[in-house]
Amino acid sequence: MRIENSLRLHYRMLDEDDRDFVFQLNKNPEVMRYINGGKPTSREEVVRDFMPRLNAYKDVDKGWGVWKVSVIATQESIGFIIVRPMNFFSDAPSFEDLEFGWRFLQPSWGKGYATEAALHIKKIFSKLPEYKYMSAIAEPENKASIRVMEKMGMQYIKSYTHCDTQLGEFDVVLYRLEL
Repeated sequence: MRIENSLRLHYRMLDEDDRDFVFQLNKNPEVMRYINGGKPTSREEVVRDFMPRLNAYKDVDKGWGVWKVSVIATQESIGFIIVRPMNFFSDAPSFEDLEFGWRFLQPSWGKGYATEAALHIKKIFSKLPEYKYMSAIAEPENKASIRVMEKMGMQYIKSYTHCDTQLGEFDVVLYRLEL
């Protein structure tokens, strides 16, 4: 799958050559604040944990993976959008429900890039008949991510304790859009 440019942004599937970009993104405590409590990720952790985790669900043909987002005008990489089956890292993944997630460099915050990217990718995947839902989770305090979910047309479903094999347990809100 290939994702065409949106108004201001270019999209490319993240690959092994993007380890340094992931490290730059994940080393900022503010970027990591609602992901792991603000603990910067080391280069070693990116190589040992993040990249293999990405490769576990990456499927280029289906568009599952991490889509690197760059600004067309400057060619600057600013973040990424995750697309994968909901609950992929559980005993019961939901292949008809796509999970969306995003992470952007702090200087790009407040410019509408996350919303533009999420809406653009949503538009593409919503046309595919194999998916019935699009979902996203965030910590309840992560108001910026929740605003992106709402702009995508997602509705609040529930609050619960999410269990992740790498990140542990944390309280989240689940938002979902029925297609």
